[in-house]
Amino acid sequence: MKKFNICFIILLISISKVLAGEISGVPSITDGDTITILNKKIRFHGIDAPEKKQLCIKNLKEYECGEEATAALIKKIYGKKVVCKVQDKLDRYRRYIGVCFVEKVNLNKWMVRNGYAVAFRRYSKNYIEDENYARKNKLGLWSGSFIHPEKWRKVN
Repeated sequence: MKKFNICFIILLISISKVLAGEISGVPSITDGDTITILNKKIRFHGIDAPEKKQLCIKNLKEYECGEEATAALIKKIYGKKVVCKVQDKLDRYRRYIGVCFVEKVNLNKWMVRNGYAVAFRRYSKNYIEDENYARKNKLGLWSGSFIHPEKWRKVN
């Protein structure tokens, strides 16, 4: 009975955190803009990273830009606790939409500013300046050519 009570309390705490607009814990990384914490998928608000299987071009050669974005996020988090502030409830894929932080670093902003993702203008204008910075400095995706992830998804 005690084991059941402890599990129930843990469940209530995790539910209350979501209802309070926050999900936190050490995540598993799905791709460059989606993580999972406590079995809750969280899509980064306002950004769009290349899909895992997406290829881009740099120095006249194809490279796995989707895998690169995922690897960059894994390296940035590296087993640390992430706190996500939920912006919207579940999307059509049953993911929470949030702005996520590792320590004090806004991961959404970091991904765009370093060229691993683009500003998803259809949903937010928050990261346009960061995208402009990455483009100007030829960082990540902007060091070569690529199809915007949203367009790539439509044809693949």
